[in-house]
Parts: sequence; structure tokens; C-alpha cells
Amino acid sequence: MPISFMLNKGKVPVKIFTDDVDSGSLTQLGNLSQLPFIHSHIAAMPDVHHGIGATVGSVIPTRGAIIPAAVGVDIGCGMNAVRLSLKAHDLPDNLYNIRTAIEQRVPTGFDEHERPSLNGATLNNMGKHLDVITDKHPGLVKMLKNFHRQWGKQLGTLGGGNHFIELCIDESDDVWVMLHSGSRGVGNAIGRYFIEKAKKDVGRELGQLPDKDLAYFTEGTQHFDDYVEAVGWAQDYAMVNRREMMRLVLDALQRSKALPAFTTTREAINCHHNYVQKETHFGAEVYLTRKGAISAQLGQLGIIPGSMGAKSYIVRGLGNAQSFCSCSHGAGRRMSRTEAKRRFNTLDLEAQTKGIECRKDKGVVDEIPGAYKDIDVVMQNQSDLVEVVHTLKQVICVKG
Repeated sequence: MPISFMLNKGKVPVKIFTDDVDSGSLTQLGNLSQLPFIHSHIAAMPDVHHGIGATVGSVIPTRGAIIPAAVGVDIGCGMNAVRLSLKAHDLPDNLYNIRTAIEQRVPTGFDEHERPSLNGATLNNMGKHLDVITDKHPGLVKMLKNFHRQWGKQLGTLGGGNHFIELCIDESDDVWVMLHSGSRGVGNAIGRYFIEKAKKDVGRELGQLPDKDLAYFTEGTQHFDDYVEAVGWAQDYAMVNRREMMRLVLDALQRSKALPAFTTTREAINCHHNYVQKETHFGAEVYLTRKGAISAQLGQLGIIPGSMGAKSYIVRGLGNAQSFCSCSHGAGRRMSRTEAKRRFNTLDLEAQTKGIECRKDKGVVDEIPGAYKDIDVVMQNQSDLVEVVHTLKQVICVKG
């Protein structure tokens, strides 16, 4: 489907690829469109929903400025998916032991590795670059307990919230591993630190912004360059985290006595969906922030996950200029976590995740499928942005 409607309340229009938009998101999108450094327009994806400062599911092109809160605190959060040589019939009827094997290999929630699982050379290179950043900003170290030890031990860990590891079956009965995570505690610390720096840099003008969380760094200033360096490091960290996690999951599966020997046949993609990078759109080089959106350049593969119990998709980008060559990053929340816990209970969770090996306790009720938009409708709304390559159905879901 093409653009559903346009919001014209600011200096640039907002082009929205769905008619399912809550009032809070419309307000946030309107606030964003009032900023003087937005280039051309703002694009809102079909999974758009209310966020902090900037709307989740928004694509924001800026010239001469970056908004740290638009990138957010889960810097570099994204997806990784790998297809295996296994077929659906290779999986045992009872998948509990496979789920627990993954959980034993990959720390979830607040857990971390007792010692870094990566090799020393990779850690040393990352550590040297991080030291350059913290030497300029020693206050960063105070943002996270055991800062210099924790980031290494959290590489190859899942975290909590909407992060997950899944085994899925596609339309050809091929088995896939798919996972979702970001830059963990160190990325959160970098995000929070620079959001506060931006608010101080804006100074007296902060009160004139439509939302204080839209505080920004101006290109050419020290903090702008420092943020670009730090956010780039965190995005790279998130990418390495997903690679390491995938390695650990595959190792757990290889060691499982419940599965035959297998090989990996294809890595679909390892892609961010909370990040900023330089791109060229509508005749200008911009800093493009995708907050809850993935790149969908012409021919580019991407991953759009549904909620627990719903379908997910491997897609190929169509390079739609109006979306800044982007698409949704998932189904998108329909309600807050608090509202989901109020409306649903563990019986609802059991019903909505029937046939899936996963946690079904009150600790993950806020991630129930009913709290999310219908992924099929989301996909219909972005038929101009991507084409479906594979349709995946979860059979195991690991959450923190």
C-alpha cells in the first residue's frame, strides 16, 4: 500500500504508511516535524507507536544535527537470522530440552557470562576504542556498575524486554534461528549520557523545543563528534553481540543429542533497527535515524519479526524513496507493558502461544501477542516497501 495519509503540522510533512496511529504518536511526529533541521519529510512505518521523545517506527533525516533520544538507549538494537540444513521433521516432538539448552548457553535477562566468551583480540580492539571515548568522557564510566568489566561479559547475552531467540520453520519446512538484541548495558549508558549532554548543550533553548527529549547536537561541535564516535562504537558492539549470541546458540544446537548434525545454509542478515548513519536522500547527505525501522534498499534483505506466537518475515527491500528506503522493524506495540499486564494473564498467554515452546509465566505477559499489532496487517501496509522472501513461524521462543 502507498502512503496512507500526510500530517502537515510542522516545517516538513510526515508521510505515514498506515492509518492505525495512536494520538500520542501523532503528537510526537508533529513535534519532530517542527524542528528546523529535518530534511524533506519524516516517514512513519506501519508499526508506528508512541516512544520516548521520538516515535518508534519513525525515519528521521537531519542535516547538521542529530537527536540522541531519537536513536534511543538501546543503540544498535536489531536482528540476526540464519537458515539451517535441518527440516521440521528433524525436530523432536518435545522442544523443552532444546529451549533449556539455549538458555544455559546464552545468558538472558540481567544475567551475563562469568568471563568474556569472545577471543582476546576482538575484545582488546573494542576496548581500546572504548577507552578513547571514556578518556574524553570519564562520566560515562559512572553510568554503569563495573563499566570496564561488564561490557565484555555482556557480549553474547540476550537481555530482557522484547529481546528474544527463536527457532522458526519457513514455508519450505526449513529451520531457522532468529534473534533480537542490541548493545546491552554499555549502549544504554552511552545513550543516557549523551541525551543529558544534548539537553545541557541546547541550554536556554531547551524550553523552546516542543519536547525536551528532542534536544540535539549541532554538527561542528565537540559533543556532536563525540556522540557520532560513541554511537558508532555502540552500533558495532550490538552487531558483534548478535554474532556472538548466534554462535553460542548454534553451538548449543550442535551439542544437542535431540538433533542430527547440521550446517548453516544462509545468513539472511544482521541488521540494526535503532541507529543513525550517513545516507543520501532527496539530493542531500543526511544523518538518517531509524528508530524502530530497518533499511530496505532495493534488493536488500531484512528481518521483520512478529510477536511471540505470530509469524515473522524475511523480506527484500524495494528501495522506496518516500520511506527513505526503510520499512517496519516488527509488528509494533498496540498497548504499553502496564496496560498489557492489566488486560492479560498467564491463561491468555498460554492460549496465544499454544504450540510454542516458551515461557508462559507472568514475567512475560507484557510480551503477549495481543499487546502487539497484527503483523499481517503491518505487512499489507508496506507492500510498497518490501516483498516477502520467506514466512517464518516460531516453534521455540527464548526470552529474558
